Amino acid sequence: MKAEVRANLLAALAAGEDPFPGILGYDDTVVPEVERALLAGHDLVLLGERGQGKTRLIRTLVGLLDEWTPVVTGCEINDHPYAPVCVRCLRMLAELGDELPVSFLHRSSRYGEKLATPDTSVGDLIGDVDPIKVAEGRTLGDPETVHYGLVPRTNRGIFSVNELPDLAERIQVALLNVLEERDIQVRGYALRLPLDLLLVASANPEDYTNRGRIITPLKDRFGAEVRTHYPVDLLHEVDLVRQEAQLSWPDHPVVVPDHLLEVVARWTRLVREAPQVDQRSGVSARFPVAAAETLAASALRRAAVTGETEAVARICDLAAVVPASRGKVEFEAAEEGRELEVLEHLLRRATADTFRSLLAGLDLAGLQARFDAGGVLETGDLVPAAQVLADLGPVPGLAQILGRLGIEQESPGLAAAALELALEGLHLNRRLAKEVVGGKAVYAR
Repeated sequence: MKAEVRANLLAALAAGEDPFPGILGYDDTVVPEVERALLAGHDLVLLGERGQGKTRLIRTLVGLLDEWTPVVTGCEINDHPYAPVCVRCLRMLAELGDELPVSFLHRSSRYGEKLATPDTSVGDLIGDVDPIKVAEGRTLGDPETVHYGLVPRTNRGIFSVNELPDLAERIQVALLNVLEERDIQVRGYALRLPLDLLLVASANPEDYTNRGRIITPLKDRFGAEVRTHYPVDLLHEVDLVRQEAQLSWPDHPVVVPDHLLEVVARWTRLVREAPQVDQRSGVSARFPVAAAETLAASALRRAAVTGETEAVARICDLAAVVPASRGKVEFEAAEEGRELEVLEHLLRRATADTFRSLLAGLDLAGLQARFDAGGVLETGDLVPAAQVLADLGPVPGLAQILGRLGIEQESPGLAAAALELALEGLHLNRRLAKEVVGGKAVYAR
């Protein structure tokens, strides 16, 4: 089976194909290590904080299996017709010879996964005596009374154990033979099944060293340990959100401008680096995904309430993101009660950084002149874009702002979204005042 994975991986690399579709930000770090481990025929453990795509990466390995593979029809452990190993298939082969029934198994059925929990038993993973088969009249010594667990049922495939350290140490011992001798033992039966599988596990560093641990003999049997990480490049963070977040629906289209996704991505990176946040638990990639989805939902709600024909997320929608995201971050004990304050401060920093990145050096004097003359603008999550534009009036340089933000097709919603970023940037750079009252923001000089 590992030779099959090796051959398919080499073919994909030679053809310039991506062996791990949907995995972003790992091209120069994690992916080469995983490829080398697979080419070496190693079982591997992925070690990294929560939300770094470990399970997603493991599941893509299924694409390296042959699309269809022959198995003995009805075999619980997917025996190969030319080399069966279980008692049932050996008996059938002796009786039927070349008439042995053969089926073809799709690669999607050759993947098994178990989330390790403290109540997981050896029977769940390896197998146990099936009392129903015994009740049917078979003797306890009959190997066919064994009910196979998840590991042997994934024979000739890939088996994944998620959060391996949460597995009780006495249960981890049951995997020792699987990794080294490639066989299993069930309740003292004279049973030796040479398994052919790739075992992949995931673990969090915090669990790896404290709450639980991988026992030393088991760690030694894994051929490779690969450390995962959060996206290093800001663009990868934005691409990840675009790929994973549900930002629009067929019956209810929503537009979330790229500059808002950049704000969310920068905010995520600032939260990960903040000293007030417990860095041992990490900040999952699900954090920016959920934040972007909240942005889209806020825009959709505004369109429903105000009757806007186009739902476009704006800076004013960021206010809804902070309370929705609070539960995804673990704070240090000293910060208890200040969670919202910390997240709001970091969000303002992310917005300011995005403003400087996208609109730095742009002449915004025409926009600021509206307020120097005593103008006031009220916006908020229930203020439609058309009202924002009407209250602000014609803005010199709007086309340049839209160009900088990469907005090619102008619409009231996108124009209001661009102007709100410019207004918020002017406020954060102390060139405009802003007062938030009852969920509405009022910009003034």
